[in-house]
Amino acid sequence: MAVMELTKENFEVTINDNAIVLVDFWAPWCGPCKSFAPTFEKVAEANPDILFTKINTEEQQELAASFNIRSIPTLAVFREQVILFMQPGALPESSLVELVEGARNVDMDAVREEIAKAAAEQEKQEG
Repeated sequence: MAVMELTKENFEVTINDNAIVLVDFWAPWCGPCKSFAPTFEKVAEANPDILFTKINTEEQQELAASFNIRSIPTLAVFREQVILFMQPGALPESSLVELVEGARNVDMDAVREEIAKAAAEQEKQEG
C-alpha cells in the first residue's frame, strides 16, 4: 500500500478508522526526511495491514503544532486512537520494523488501564 498524505481535514477520520497508523512528520527541505522516505515506503509496502502516513509540516503547520513537533523527521505510532510512540529522528530500517512489530504486539487493554489509572490519579491530585 502506498503511503498516504495526512491533512487536518482527514487526520481524525484516518486515526479513528484504522487500527494502527504510523505517521512521519516531514518537510520537503529536510535532508534527513528525504533520506528516510525510501525506508518508510519500503516498510510500508511490507506491512499492508498497517496504514503508513506522512504529514508535511510546511503545509500542515496547525497539525504539526498540535503535536508539538519541534524536530523533523518525527515518527508517531497510533493504535486504536492512542499514541504509543512519538520520537524525533529517522530510524534505520531494522528499528522501524521492530517499531511496527512492537505496535502490533502491544496489549491495548493494559494501555487503556494505565491511561485510566493516570487520569484517576491526576483527578485525585486536582480534587
